[in-house]
Amino acid sequence: MEKPMGESRFEKGSRALAAIDGRGGREVVDSLAGIAPDLGRWVVEFAFGDVYTRPGLDARQRELVTLGSLVTQGDTVPELRVHIAAALHVGLTREQVVEAIMQCVPYVGFPRTINAVGVAREVFDREDREHGDD
Repeated sequence: MEKPMGESRFEKGSRALAAIDGRGGREVVDSLAGIAPDLGRWVVEFAFGDVYTRPGLDARQRELVTLGSLVTQGDTVPELRVHIAAALHVGLTREQVVEAIMQCVPYVGFPRTINAVGVAREVFDREDREHGDD
């Protein structure tokens, strides 16, 4: 993603956030507005303005890495919801999302992997309800 002249980190990050996460990322940032607006700004500026817009990986590859990281950390259900939806939004298939999660099982074990697959099912079901079966 090339930076237009004069574009701030926040503007660059907002553009990347919308392209990658769709409405889910914006909802996360908006949820912080009343309690920790600077944290929301950091998400936009740093994570999306600086990291997600770096060269070398495309959006699908970045989401695969993000999914693996979240599964490995465990206890990241809200973040997994956002990033599974983002993975679909940038063009990964449901099968690719599930395979990326399953790839983690030798390294993080069955409980975290099974929990993450459960979150994927929840996101897929929500997508089906909102957009109809594709």
